[in-house]
Amino acid sequence: MTINDVTAIAEDALFTIIKCAAPLLLVSLVVGLVVSIFQTVTSIQEQTLTFVPKILAIFLGLIVMGHWIMNNMVEYMTRLWTDFNAYIR
Repeated sequence: MTINDVTAIAEDALFTIIKCAAPLLLVSLVVGLVVSIFQTVTSIQEQTLTFVPKILAIFLGLIVMGHWIMNNMVEYMTRLWTDFNAYIR
């Protein structure tokens, strides 16, 4: 196993992590922005108001995109374990 193999595995792992986490992070970002604008307009400064909609949106995002995220992770692990013989030489 060479340095290039390790770099390729790490690069692929980081890309998979970013690809799987990005949709949920974007959902959280959009919901947080909407709640912040709502708080600014109504002058409500309740701290718990920001967390509950974000958590609900993340759970809804997991329900909607969970299958896609799991498929990406399983695909990555399948590629990793399929090429395992090449890594142990």
